[in-house]
Amino acid sequence: MTSPFSKKTLAFLRALKRNNDREWFRARKGEYETHVRAPMIAVLERLAGDFRRFAPELVSEPRVSLFRIYRDTRFSGDKTPLKTSAGARFPSRQFPKGEGAGLYFEIAPQWVWIGGGLYMPSSADLRRIRERIADDHRALHRITTSAAFKKAVGQLEGEQLTRVPRGYLSDHPAADYLRYKQFLAGREYPAEFALSERFYPELVQVFRAIVPLVRFLNDALVGEVPVRPRFY
Repeated sequence: MTSPFSKKTLAFLRALKRNNDREWFRARKGEYETHVRAPMIAVLERLAGDFRRFAPELVSEPRVSLFRIYRDTRFSGDKTPLKTSAGARFPSRQFPKGEGAGLYFEIAPQWVWIGGGLYMPSSADLRRIRERIADDHRALHRITTSAAFKKAVGQLEGEQLTRVPRGYLSDHPAADYLRYKQFLAGREYPAEFALSERFYPELVQVFRAIVPLVRFLNDALVGEVPVRPRFY
């Protein structure tokens, strides 16, 4: 697949970073629609078909997946009005908006990031995930040490506690995983990678490698361990 993104995509995002102003953007909104939003939607449409083969529970629809260009500045010290990257999230249909683990990618002026997991679990969600890990840490270990996972993203990432959380023995066999407060996996590329014909195949390859982690986390949140056919 030839990448739907072009040099004009990156040029627009870089110009937007230098001119983060509503009036500037309003005068160039047509360029944004043509060179940024339309290519993003093309990727989402292609992913919707591919997800049916290896992650049918994930959503790839512009209305749900595509992040708005406008920032919510109401509670932020940063009052710049616009995002300078184009991003999309792919959540599970099992959860309300903003909840659960999922996949994500973004194209920014200086990088492309492809990955997923769970960035900010609530205290209750973190407790459920840790309970699942304590019960079946070998399943998580198999996922994060699989050849596909290691090739695609290297290792599990995210903030960690310095000690095993309260309620678990310090020498618990799952201690290394129980310390995690975030569960992230991803890979960064130069921004120009978005223009390469390798962009879409690589996007799918990384997503395929991360889906088992996303499922492990989401199954913990819904309290289920379903038996699924393996697509990875």
